[in-house]
Amino acid sequence: MPAPARETPDDTGVLAAEQRHLDRARAELTRMREHALSLTADGGDPVADAALAAALHRRAASLVDDPSTALFFGRTDHDSGEVLHIGRRHVTDAAGDPVVVDWRADVSRGFYRASRAERGDVRLRRRFGVEHGRLTAHEDEHLTDPAPGEDERASRILAREIERPRSGPMRDIVATIQPEQDALVRADASTTVCVQGAPGTGKTAVGLHRAAWLLYAHRERLTRQGVLVVGPNRAFLQHIGAVLPALGEVRVEQATVTDLVTRPGGGRGEVRVRAAEPTGVAALKGDARLAEVVRRAVWAAVGDPALVLDGGAFVLPRGSRRWRVPGYRVRELLDELASRGVRYEAARALLPQRLAHAVLQLFEAAGDSPDDAVQDAVARSADVKRTVKRLMPAQDPAKVLHRLLSDGEFLAACSDGVLDDAERALLLWERPPRSAGSARWTAADAVVLGEVADQLTRTPSRAHVVLDEAQDLSPMQLRAVGRRCSTGAATVLGDIAQGTTPWSARSWSEVLAHLGKPGGHLEVLDRGFRVPSAVIDYAARLLPVIAPELTVPRSVRPDPGRLDVLAVDGDALAEAVAVVAGLLREEGSIGLVVADAAADAAASALAAAGVPATRLDAVRDAAGEQDGELPERVSLVPATLVKGLEFDRVVVLEPADVVAGEPDERTGLRQLYVALTRAVTALTVVHARPLPERLR
Repeated sequence: MPAPARETPDDTGVLAAEQRHLDRARAELTRMREHALSLTADGGDPVADAALAAALHRRAASLVDDPSTALFFGRTDHDSGEVLHIGRRHVTDAAGDPVVVDWRADVSRGFYRASRAERGDVRLRRRFGVEHGRLTAHEDEHLTDPAPGEDERASRILAREIERPRSGPMRDIVATIQPEQDALVRADASTTVCVQGAPGTGKTAVGLHRAAWLLYAHRERLTRQGVLVVGPNRAFLQHIGAVLPALGEVRVEQATVTDLVTRPGGGRGEVRVRAAEPTGVAALKGDARLAEVVRRAVWAAVGDPALVLDGGAFVLPRGSRRWRVPGYRVRELLDELASRGVRYEAARALLPQRLAHAVLQLFEAAGDSPDDAVQDAVARSADVKRTVKRLMPAQDPAKVLHRLLSDGEFLAACSDGVLDDAERALLLWERPPRSAGSARWTAADAVVLGEVADQLTRTPSRAHVVLDEAQDLSPMQLRAVGRRCSTGAATVLGDIAQGTTPWSARSWSEVLAHLGKPGGHLEVLDRGFRVPSAVIDYAARLLPVIAPELTVPRSVRPDPGRLDVLAVDGDALAEAVAVVAGLLREEGSIGLVVADAAADAAASALAAAGVPATRLDAVRDAAGEQDGELPERVSLVPATLVKGLEFDRVVVLEPADVVAGEPDERTGLRQLYVALTRAVTALTVVHARPLPERLR
């Protein structure tokens, strides 16, 4: 929590004066929007007119006032006498003077970071309580005063905002950002930041607010090159989808890793996933060693001059003479291109000039003095084009992978010294499809296919990528994301203890290496603001088994929350449904988390009891991605879909079944750890089977 503070009664009319300032800010925002709407899009030509009109439309849309929220949530008073009201957007008066300062501006740092020990020039920090768009309370921290008593150290307004009941998707945290979070949000744009965050530490919010800050501080470059947010599944993306628009940032792409490599029309190497495969095969296809196998498969297409060229040499007829570049020289040109580290298609585009240059060397040796125009003419000649086609034929990514998974001899040649015979047997299709077009690709295939496509043609890079739940991605998936920030930085978020895939990472250095960001800066967040102490302390009993290298997180919320562990002799599902029904009388969202295999029975039991609930696995595509909408009240959540979500009250049914639903105990306990830490207010564990040993 921040520096000491106390809520102050409005006995001096402070709140009334602040409300008048809020009313003025709303009026100025309306004026700004009306001014934007009154402008004429006159760019000088139709294309410029359309671009300017679109920009004006976006500007007007960003100035719409939301009457359910306040335009500012805090204020700082400075030694100079300056007073700044801090809010979600910048509002100015007709003269251009600030009425509300955007939280992302440099002058707003004091609101988040100033303390009695290091106050800068901030004398006072004021927080506002807000209900339905009206100011209801204020709380002052006089940073020049001696530290008050221990009983005044908690900010009640801040605590209420953090503990406010959840309903619907995730909301922004601009009013509650903590100093350590703010430092990560405002980290240098060129720095890749990796955040190891325990449950409830706000790591996801930090990543999203960092994206918003970067777009504010470096708008031109980031808007031009793009910002990408990558999440674990569509349910998660829907959950966080409202945060950036609420901060005024709507042009941010959000996708899952599967989306990146399967999006229709997105480019070469992207396919539709139509099949699944055993975990062991998917894990092998996600192994980083496949990148080398793929590289060899792509470059195996380069022909041997001795075999593909007539007479083993390149011959160019010109006038009455025939100029001959010997095969060994052509081989040297091919080897030089392959050793440069360029993509296959780039090397293929360079080869005509290399061949033409070799011919011009023959011209010069014969006494001619050709210029660049002659070299260009030779490079464009039909003979050179025909030779390039023979030496470096055009390739299709799907056909390359189809051959790799169908042709045992080709796979053996490409994986020699990389894979063993058993692994090659695991990769090969038992019944190869007749063609790449008829193949039933899996999600793991799609990722490998993206690697093939990148070996052929470089994947376009974004200015910045925010990657959440990074610990769950395979090395090949991490490479797929890394390609999309190869010329930019990344914000990498996750928790090693919440790794619940068979290929989940064991260290952040491993993750950063596969992303291509080995120099990324690691920060640890272990102060929990979302999960109450009763819940996090209970779940943390599992850490010595699932992630012994991590420190135990601590909750800093004043309210310890509630934990109930209910052991039943009979029907645990019936008891869990009864608990959910009872919780409906209280405010806030409810999540019933069950083992995947119990989802159908739980849905039937809820319906029979008349409890309205929405299943988060109601609609899945072939890739296993969540496609339904998040409910606003009761959610029935299979354990494998709960990651990244949060509910006011969580009921976990049969922890032993959640553990048993995973391929090994360690992964199962990690899945349980995730499920137990989704509660913001209260957690109820219902079980008839014995609990895992650490929870007894």
